[in-house]
Amino acid sequence: MFDIRLRAEEAERRILAPRASFSNATRGRLRLEAECTVRTAFQRDRDRIIHSKSFRRLKHKTQVFTIPEGDHYRTRLTHTLEVAQIARTIARALRLNEDLTEAIALGHDLGHTPFGHAGEEALNEVFEPGFKHNEQSLRVVDVLEGGSGLNLTFEVRDGILNHTGPVRPATLEGQIVKIADRVAYINHDIDDALRGGVLTKEQLPRECLEVLGNEHRERINNMVLDLIYTNWDNAGGIVMSPAVQAATDTLRDFLFQRVYIGSEAKREEAKARHVVKRLFKHFQENEGFLPGEYLERTNFNDNNRAICDYIAGMTDRYAIRVYQKYFLPVPWVE
Repeated sequence: MFDIRLRAEEAERRILAPRASFSNATRGRLRLEAECTVRTAFQRDRDRIIHSKSFRRLKHKTQVFTIPEGDHYRTRLTHTLEVAQIARTIARALRLNEDLTEAIALGHDLGHTPFGHAGEEALNEVFEPGFKHNEQSLRVVDVLEGGSGLNLTFEVRDGILNHTGPVRPATLEGQIVKIADRVAYINHDIDDALRGGVLTKEQLPRECLEVLGNEHRERINNMVLDLIYTNWDNAGGIVMSPAVQAATDTLRDFLFQRVYIGSEAKREEAKARHVVKRLFKHFQENEGFLPGEYLERTNFNDNNRAICDYIAGMTDRYAIRVYQKYFLPVPWVE
């Protein structure tokens, strides 16, 4: 019986660029395990992420706008899928490993809290070691998911951990995801802000639109093409051209000023922070209410860590439901 995986690995060697990450040269997993006869190591990682509970919960987690009423606003799941699409397009064009790129993109936000960055900020304030969603995403795939983690390859784990922050991912595929994440959220947050009436097209910085484009799909297309052409013969890391990088940074700063901080669309964030902080305090004072599976994963020696894991994994609506259960009166019925 022939080994399909070996054929796929041979195809990678023929097709991919020399600087790509090859699945048969992975730096390995946390725990040794037998290879699959059909899927490469990175394909296997992608599949494990897609089938995880943490991935499914992303559909009910805030991206930017807390509990929006419309059906077309982004959630953490749709953001993740947009990042994966953008990153895969770039990786394919540059002849890098598309499977690795997709696995990193699909897993990069698994550790995000309910209520988006408002929830992240709240947990960071009450959890003494501090909380960062990228570190929690790594903890999800290493420890929490399925009871013992997903046992992913080093390359996927590195890309997940370093998709944000000052450290550059070790692989070019991880670097693509890091930039694709920003390309996705800048553009879809503009789209959602326009839809919600938080911004008008006339308010968008004209100098940025002249470089990136006036319409949503035009901006994404231009940014993706810029990344492909800029890195076609580039021997270093993945970068944008100076002009597109400057326009992107200016547009991001604009969004922080007009959308991410203090806008009408963010009016519910104070309530969201209160929910997260109050739940954290409640479980500190009533550890018996904490699901035993979370205590088991910390060997019962770090209850705050278990509380943090439990709350970070909640969806928006589940966090609200738990809050209602403990802090709001229940109607009495005869």
